[in-house]
Amino acid sequence: MTITRNIRTPIMHRAVEANGFVFLGGTIADDTSVSMGEQTRNVLGKISTYLNEAGSDLGKIVSASIFVTDLSKKKEMDAVWTEIFGHDLPARATVGVADLGGGALIEVVVTALKT
Repeated sequence: MTITRNIRTPIMHRAVEANGFVFLGGTIADDTSVSMGEQTRNVLGKISTYLNEAGSDLGKIVSASIFVTDLSKKKEMDAVWTEIFGHDLPARATVGVADLGGGALIEVVVTALKT
């Protein structure tokens, strides 16, 4: 099995390809001062870019783990999520956490098919 690592940061590779899948590490918004909905939109835009660089796209996401600091804002996140994914909703879990650092309200980890 070949493992391909893409988009290196000082602490990780954002995308790792193995066995026909692309695994993305946690992604947060660039501007953490905006609302949960706006952060969700930004995160999904970044994920789309990372997947495209790895030869995949949002429609090929099979699983997502979502970490949020305020579950009372989950409906706002859900609205953007369903708007962007439409009928191609991946399996997912949303977990409330105490802090993501730097004002981030949401962090998303995904697994997508490469093909």
